[in-house]
Amino acid sequence: MEWLKTHRNDVILIAVLVALGGALMLWLGLTRQTGGVARVQIDGETVMELPLSQDARVELGEPGRGNLLIIEDGTARVERADCPDQVCVRQGAVRYNGESIVCLPHKLIVSIEGGGSNGVDGSTG
Repeated sequence: MEWLKTHRNDVILIAVLVALGGALMLWLGLTRQTGGVARVQIDGETVMELPLSQDARVELGEPGRGNLLIIEDGTARVERADCPDQVCVRQGAVRYNGESIVCLPHKLIVSIEGGGSNGVDGSTG
């Protein structure tokens, strides 16, 4: 009990930080929107926009080289890449508005954009 008396402010600070972290996670979870399209950019130019509602397999780059982009179940992911680090493959699937997959060696960016509202309004009134 003596320990609690001497560290009371530390315990209060930790409790407040945990409560704020939980509130932030809840707010982010409620306001997240699924995207409508996957915008594919190569070397800064938009080369295509693929709807997440339709499954697709797209070879980006030369055949057998570059990236294989898979759209399925409302998500986009890079399944195969011939770059040495494989960061874009290990990143996994993206589906929410604002998320992106980046492959620096191929100058590829796949970003999720658009989509419908999730029913939560960020404003009051």
